[in-house]
Amino acid sequence: MNATSSHSSTPDNSSARQLHSTQTDDWKRRWISLPAASWKLLLAVPLVLVPAIWLVNSTGDDNSVIETVQRLPVDTMRLRAADSYSTERVYSGELVARRSSELGFERGGTVTALLVDEGDVVSEGEPLARLDVRDLEAQRSQLEAQRRQVLAQLQELETGPRREDIASAEAAVSDLRNQLELAELQAQRRADLFAQGAVSAEELDERQFGANAIADRLQQAQSQLEELRNGTRQEQLSAQAAEVDQIDARIRAIDVSLDKSVLYAPFSGKVSQRLVDEGSVVGGSQQVMRLVENGAIEAKIGVPERVAQRLAVGESQTVQVGSRNYSAIVSAKLPEVDENSQTVTVVLEIAPDSDLTIGATATLAVSEQQASSGYWLPSTALVAGERGLWSVYVLTQTDEGADGDAYRVARRDVELLHSENDGETARSFVRGLVSEGDRIITSGTHRVVVDQLVVPSDISSNQATSNNRVISKEIISSEPISNEAAQ
Repeated sequence: MNATSSHSSTPDNSSARQLHSTQTDDWKRRWISLPAASWKLLLAVPLVLVPAIWLVNSTGDDNSVIETVQRLPVDTMRLRAADSYSTERVYSGELVARRSSELGFERGGTVTALLVDEGDVVSEGEPLARLDVRDLEAQRSQLEAQRRQVLAQLQELETGPRREDIASAEAAVSDLRNQLELAELQAQRRADLFAQGAVSAEELDERQFGANAIADRLQQAQSQLEELRNGTRQEQLSAQAAEVDQIDARIRAIDVSLDKSVLYAPFSGKVSQRLVDEGSVVGGSQQVMRLVENGAIEAKIGVPERVAQRLAVGESQTVQVGSRNYSAIVSAKLPEVDENSQTVTVVLEIAPDSDLTIGATATLAVSEQQASSGYWLPSTALVAGERGLWSVYVLTQTDEGADGDAYRVARRDVELLHSENDGETARSFVRGLVSEGDRIITSGTHRVVVDQLVVPSDISSNQATSNNRVISKEIISSEPISNEAAQ
């Protein structure tokens, strides 16, 4: 069996040797058939590799570390110290008319006519509404009749008694005088008869008392006659004249009520509200319409007392209403502090030709100088920190650059005191762990991190090389290699 196996393996080894010989001959034919240019390239490769290997071995260690660092260009500025900053505080108020009135009738009644509508412009003294006055007109007619009656009596007293009345009085006196003489004679006769016992005492008494009564009537008639002859007393004339004056006063009161039954415009202005219509029954002092004065508009704005002291009467200011600015003059400062807001109300008069709406919100911006040490910087230089704090990136110079122009990024905490924006640029006033002359990154803070190697843009732009330079540090073994190794 072993002899058989040995014999069977001989043809396989022979075939393998024959295949290897065939492949070797094939490679030789390929190398010989290469063109002349390919032979030159193969001969030049050792000439390039040998000097490179010798250069590397001549610098030092066998281990070579090539460090490539990319310096990022950044925009920077140097901090300049400032001892103060200006803040602009905005205070709000309301636009009001110089004069405005809520108009109504002083007496109650039924509204019979409304002569204006909302938005109408009226002049001073122009009628606006009327009440029903028929009851007042009836009262006035009655008083006028009474006045005529009393006035006639006054005129009669002023004229005095008529001659006919005096003559009648004189006749009455003469008649009574005659009656008295007769009564006295009759009483005397009764007395004589009584003495003779012809008549009783009662009959005598009747005659005597009758004569005394006629004597009293005569005296009264004589007094009346004397009064007529003397004319009307001055006291009677005065009393009658006073009664006439009293009626005249009542008539004037009716006239006042009639006048107050018409609502007149107290000043020139515009009707802003009309609260009733015709036929409405209104009470005294009930509001019927609202009138605001045309012309100058005032802005009443509450400011702190310290700010009010800086605003002088007659000083020019700028008031903002909506998105527009209007020139205004400080016309007054109210003498009392508002109890709720603890502010002083400043009144600013706006030009009368301004197209403004009463009741609109007006704002006043006042600049205040704050004394504080710090630095101005662009708001884009601020980096948000923890718990609402802020930081800036400061460049610290390092000797890693070839020309001393390499910087490392450091983070410094700052306190934000004030920010302002004029519509184009935004800047902030800060203080903190920075110093005057520090170079800070003003923009692109999201592209850098602490301890990153950067270069200021103004330095980078002046270099002849591109912004991205490669700094290589080669640490190679100083042992030279042998020529054999190079080969």
